[in-house]
Amino acid sequence: MTQMATKTKTGGSTAGEGSARPVVAVQGLTKTFRDFWMRSRARAVADVTFDIRPHEIFGLLGPNGSGKSTTIKVLLGLLKPTKGRVAVFGKSPSDVQIKKRIGYLPEESYLYPFLNARETLDYYGRLFGLDHTTRQKRIDELLDMVGLKAAQYRQVREYSKGMQRRIGLAQALINDPDLLILDEPTTGLDPIGTRQVKDLIMEMGRRGKTVLLSSHLLADVEDVVDRMVVLYGGRIRKEGTRDQLLQATERTTIETDTLDEQTLAEIDEVIRRRTGGTKAVQRVSHPRQKLEELFLKIVEDAQAERLETAGATHGGMTAEFLRSSTSSDEPVEGEALISDLVRGEPEPEPTQAKQPELKPETVDEAVVEELLEEETKPEAEAADPEVDLGMIGSLMDEPEGDAGEEPDKQDGKR
Repeated sequence: MTQMATKTKTGGSTAGEGSARPVVAVQGLTKTFRDFWMRSRARAVADVTFDIRPHEIFGLLGPNGSGKSTTIKVLLGLLKPTKGRVAVFGKSPSDVQIKKRIGYLPEESYLYPFLNARETLDYYGRLFGLDHTTRQKRIDELLDMVGLKAAQYRQVREYSKGMQRRIGLAQALINDPDLLILDEPTTGLDPIGTRQVKDLIMEMGRRGKTVLLSSHLLADVEDVVDRMVVLYGGRIRKEGTRDQLLQATERTTIETDTLDEQTLAEIDEVIRRRTGGTKAVQRVSHPRQKLEELFLKIVEDAQAERLETAGATHGGMTAEFLRSSTSSDEPVEGEALISDLVRGEPEPEPTQAKQPELKPETVDEAVVEELLEEETKPEAEAADPEVDLGMIGSLMDEPEGDAGEEPDKQDGKR
């Protein structure tokens, strides 16, 4: 079962990483979309500058239409910037060499509808040049991780939107990327899938991966990001660490066990006396659990009762190859990759079970001799049925005997 409890964030950048070369560097990025006559139609991004450090979980936040997806497409080399400079792993986003180190989950899952989950992941694994054994092992682990093991042979067109997001997340991880870019990863997911994505992102941070998370659902990312920028109208409005942006310094929260009214009154009196009456207890309330925690508790109870469901399950643990520290798989590139895909890779022959040795049965020689004697008997010795020779003779002699008689005698006989 996936770890649904809220985890303490341990990933992120360390003090020694500040001087390291950033994984992503963006300086003065501007992207303007133009019409056929090269007239400015919309400025999606305007003078955006930020960097993403190694082993950091970075949040790119903002409402719809703020420029998040456009920025990501520039980082992937899908769009060219109008102005500014962009570098990924110290190279241009259009450099093919860096593609093998990136995993990308787009805002909309564009998958082949007639392939099932296994075929989809196998296809993307072949694009990265993974051998057959590695592909099959990773496919099994990823399907279990995203909760689609029971629906792995169903065509993708039959999946719900949430299930398509799950298989999309699996394809983004098939190459064990160093930089994972997630654009609205929780869209269409239920609270279980949302919690699982959060856990996965934190797991990637603990392992030392670099994650770029883009979303307009702030509650989905505030538990996992180290630093963030908030966009509006294509410009950065706020940036900083999670604590810098979220900490409310004008209030103090004290959490204790339940107190009676007299104790609360005494605490309020002490605060007023110490502050000269300028400050007092403003609100006393009992904490309540989040709706997400209640929902997950209900699901866990239902699963404990072994209730069946036709949808995606809660998923298993993080895939083993994603928990390992290194990856020894080197993708095939260029013409060699195309040749491999066209030629096809021979699948390993199934191991044939050793057939048991058959012991010769005892032969009845008398029966064999009797059969051989019957086959060699001459046809003349075969028993003929009794024949009425007189009848045969009369039939054979009758036409010839009648031929010499006169017509009148023949008529008389008749």
